[in-house]
Amino acid sequence: MDGISDVAVGVKRGSDELLSSSMYNSPNSGMSSISDGTSNGSDSKKLRVEERVGEAPPSRVLHIRKLPSEVSETEIIALGLPFGKVTNILTLKGKNQAFLELSTEEAAITMVNYYSAVTPHVRNVPVFIQYSNHKELKTETNQSGTPTSGSGDGTLATPSSPVLRIIIDNMFYPVTLDVLQQIFSKFGTVMKIITFTKNNQFQALLQYNDAASAQQAKVALDGQNIYNACCTLRIDYSKLVNLNVKYNNDKSRDYTRPELPAGDGQPAVDPSVAAAFGKDSNSLLGKIPGALSPLSAAAAAAAAAGRVALSGHSGNGVLLVSNLNDEMVTPQSLFTLFGVYGDVQRVKILYNKKDSALIQMADMNQAQLAMSHLNGQKMYSKIIRVTLSKHQTVQLPRDGLDDQGLTKDFTNSPLHRFKKPGSKNFQNIFPPSATLHLSNIPQDITEDDLRVLFTNSGGTVKAFKFFQDRKMALIQLSTVEESIQCLIDLHNYNMGNNHHLRVSFSKSTI
Repeated sequence: MDGISDVAVGVKRGSDELLSSSMYNSPNSGMSSISDGTSNGSDSKKLRVEERVGEAPPSRVLHIRKLPSEVSETEIIALGLPFGKVTNILTLKGKNQAFLELSTEEAAITMVNYYSAVTPHVRNVPVFIQYSNHKELKTETNQSGTPTSGSGDGTLATPSSPVLRIIIDNMFYPVTLDVLQQIFSKFGTVMKIITFTKNNQFQALLQYNDAASAQQAKVALDGQNIYNACCTLRIDYSKLVNLNVKYNNDKSRDYTRPELPAGDGQPAVDPSVAAAFGKDSNSLLGKIPGALSPLSAAAAAAAAAGRVALSGHSGNGVLLVSNLNDEMVTPQSLFTLFGVYGDVQRVKILYNKKDSALIQMADMNQAQLAMSHLNGQKMYSKIIRVTLSKHQTVQLPRDGLDDQGLTKDFTNSPLHRFKKPGSKNFQNIFPPSATLHLSNIPQDITEDDLRVLFTNSGGTVKAFKFFQDRKMALIQLSTVEESIQCLIDLHNYNMGNNHHLRVSFSKSTI
């Protein structure tokens, strides 16, 4: 869950073809004139396009109009990033327009719904976003079947290397290898990192498992600040296609080989932590005060540390959750599930529509994170829908009014996962999966004890594995739905002797 992924590259159909074959839903209904150069001669002519009155059919391709003439692809992509994966883009420079393709129609619907309430701005200029009649942005391939890059029409160029060269300008705060890993992991699997100083500048070489991930990271992060007004990322492709890492220490790291030595005079990576990174959701990131977590959670971490991180999206942080199982869901169950992705402040199940609820997160970044990971997941046998709400806050019931326990304030809950700046929880945020990570397990608890506990909660245990110290474990269930159910039921479960079980989603399998 995450960021932009698998950006399709290639020569799109021409901008005129896209415009001439579409009818658009505009805030001002009526007729509009679009300049269209046809293929029947060199003379250009005006094509009259009648704009659709009312709402156009939803599509995962969005048409963005009235963009500033100097807009960059990065700024356009940034409009879509909070709502899901961006899979393609076509900018129409001469028309101040663009087409943005998201990975799912649902993500596009969420984006349009949000921006219908909050006018999007690019470089302080209001822009208009609507559905396109195109269901996808098509690409063409060369004779070998390989996508070919565009030339000057705003299409994304094919990346030449999975290795990025990163320079940090205005480095007011220290930037560690682990901070880089956290930020860049949002866009793909980071394989290796080497950091060094050259010409009195902190630099790094970072290798992804594929060139597409490197491309996505470069588009999204080049020119961004890690912290407020400092630590600016300057990113380019490296001529190298593979990094040779000999040591795992605070200067270099090969995440695929946790057994590498530290090297002379270098602090070593703790072997147990290194092994955990290779096999489980607990990464090498450790406790880094103020460090950024993967981009969608970055602002939450940095805000807690007194700084604002990359994502920086403003808003009220209230979610609307619909299609709930109204016979099963409670404010507490929603608090526990959504609490995996942020600190839930308040939950309100709607009195006249009990299959819907409002959930107020600590900030907009946490709300977007929860929305991207939980929208479309199955909870209590129903596929839930999560969108951003137009409400500014979740109101508590008036004094003396009995709302049947439908509203609950969790502001001061001791179960918030992200209260502490630099908490390791920021580094262990993953989409719902069939494998759960368990921690805070008492020493006298056996594998059978845990298998029975999760079976009694409705799970079918497929595999189980203790960590070496037996304080943590992985448990794999048969479905993601079972995993969600067991997390809701068993997170904070009292195991005795003041040990409360901690449950989170893992990226690993057993």
